[in-house]
Amino acid sequence: MKKIYIAGCGGMLGEAFYRKFKDQYVLRCTDKDVNEEWLSYLDFRDPEAYKKDVTEFKPDYLFHLGAYTDLEFCENNADDTYNTNTLAVENAVYIANKLDIPLLYISTAGIFDGKKELYDDWDLPNPLGVYARSKYMGERFVVENARRFLVCRAGWMMGSGPAKDKKFIQKLMKQLKEGKKELFIVDDKDGTPTYTHDFAENVKLLLEKEYWGLYNMVCGGQTSRYEVAEELLNILKIENKVKLTAVHSDYFKDVYFADRPPCERLVNRKLTIRNINIMRDWKIALREYIENYYQGYLD
Repeated sequence: MKKIYIAGCGGMLGEAFYRKFKDQYVLRCTDKDVNEEWLSYLDFRDPEAYKKDVTEFKPDYLFHLGAYTDLEFCENNADDTYNTNTLAVENAVYIANKLDIPLLYISTAGIFDGKKELYDDWDLPNPLGVYARSKYMGERFVVENARRFLVCRAGWMMGSGPAKDKKFIQKLMKQLKEGKKELFIVDDKDGTPTYTHDFAENVKLLLEKEYWGLYNMVCGGQTSRYEVAEELLNILKIENKVKLTAVHSDYFKDVYFADRPPCERLVNRKLTIRNINIMRDWKIALREYIENYYQGYLD
């Protein structure tokens, strides 16, 4: 069995990668937050410790998953963000090149400015804030310097349930659990949900085929924050019990003050052309996610 070193594996995406890869690969999963029994401690911002741990494991692949993704935190802590989201990625490139192994880096739809309705793999990014810049500079460094790499761009991430999901779906589920009967949802933000399990599965397929390069990797179908909330209520069968109120982004500007592109809709053009796009429609993925991770959550 081939070996994969997964750095920054303690979050929602790491959980999916562990589940999808553990039966066919020997894994070493590390994070600075050891929140699972299959994790061991490593802060990948420590270049010497990172290099030593990876080198001793002698992996066939290096997956670099971790990043700060809270946009407001990133705006308020720019240097820490660049250290975590950009410089640590540069270290990962050095390590992968030294060991002559492929590197996986996770990028984001947030690197675009949102002026277009759809972005394919060849559209040029124009990042708006610290988070987007830090991720885009990581992406560029990998593309320009890694010998063999996969850069996979995710959209609105969902996965891993209440324990690790800090994104849109869990924020809505938390409000519902608290008994809220009205949810205020922005109606001026478009994007593409991305189920972590589908994402990990499609990465595995690229790895097996050795189709190195940069790929958009989001679920099928284009949507908005409001439509996602609408579909969530339908899946939970509470669409008649909870009111959705559409608001402009300015409604939340005190809490969410960081710049966000109005449109983050990606299309998996390269995956489709290569006939290896196995990302399912976002509605199917959302239903599976809720059924698998939120059974009894609202009881």
